[in-house]
Amino acid sequence: MAKTKELSKDTRNKIVDLHQAGKTESAIGKQLGVKKSTVGAIIRKWKTYKTTDNLPRSGPPRKISPRGVKMITRTVSKNPRTTRGDLVNVLQRAGTKVIKATISNTLRRQGLKSCSARRVPLLKPVHVRARLKFAREHLDDPEEDWENVIWSDETKIELFGKNSTCRVWRRKNAELHPKNTIPTVKHGGGNIMLWGCFSAKGPGRLIRVKERMNGAMYRDILSKNLLPSARALKMKRGWVFQHDNDPKHTARATKEWLRKKHFKVLEWPSQSPDLNPIENLWRELKIRVAQRQPQNITALEEICMEEWAKLPATVCKNLVATYRKRLTSVIANKGVTLCVFDVICHRLGNGLDFRLVKNFSVPLETLIRPF
Repeated sequence: MAKTKELSKDTRNKIVDLHQAGKTESAIGKQLGVKKSTVGAIIRKWKTYKTTDNLPRSGPPRKISPRGVKMITRTVSKNPRTTRGDLVNVLQRAGTKVIKATISNTLRRQGLKSCSARRVPLLKPVHVRARLKFAREHLDDPEEDWENVIWSDETKIELFGKNSTCRVWRRKNAELHPKNTIPTVKHGGGNIMLWGCFSAKGPGRLIRVKERMNGAMYRDILSKNLLPSARALKMKRGWVFQHDNDPKHTARATKEWLRKKHFKVLEWPSQSPDLNPIENLWRELKIRVAQRQPQNITALEEICMEEWAKLPATVCKNLVATYRKRLTSVIANKGVTLCVFDVICHRLGNGLDFRLVKNFSVPLETLIRPF
């Protein structure tokens, strides 16, 4: 017997209204074009439960017993990399035969969802201690101190990198149509290496590193770009320079050069890209560049320079203004690395605010409900 279509809520309410008006079930059925038996069932339901809404259905019994649910939940809690196939075998040995979809549904009801493992820097105990020490020492630093820091870093941008992602509207079985695909090439089609810096007042200089960088080249970059950036950003006297613990940065010759130039350097914990807000600017830059779809290395460099110059000063200001939240999160997570792209920006008037969340797949301008 074919399955009939469920009556709308309005129709069910009309049946009850006509019944209360004194009409018979046959008359109501003829007027609304509904079977008499259906009209009677709706009226009986209304008399019993005083509602025409659908009531909760019991459904078939669960394939996995409460004991089995505890078993697989405990298994994935001990080893999150356990596969659904492994869990199917575990239950089968216990006498319960299920399919993988049942495993997924059961774990989802327990608040567990299959996700891609996040890639984070490898932290040794010495790194964790250094990160906690840094966060605790600077937790109460006033915002003005962070505004007087120039943040710097290097990054690589591929011509056809992983940031070149987008969603498309397509019909079924049209996933390979050229309009619905993103061309890829081996090794990203080439890449460029960039050095850049910024402060709370805006982005500083951005330059392309055309050769393999060594300590001498790094010092040359700083000599030609760091002080001009500080002047352009109108940094206050006694400003502080930040860079990570890359061997080129911590080489004896580089330290001596910085000392002779009387540059104050922020002591930095190793394996801590999440503590450097410039990582968020790199992410935004890569998204903007991918949207413009450069076709060669020359165009890639030009677009990088253009988009870097367009980064709003309000973005830089708010990245620094919310720096204390990063330190608080490091302490709350006992020194564990937070994915640098976990910082999502929220549009609040003319500025941006930030929150640490679990996923990041949107540009800085995305409008998100403020917290």
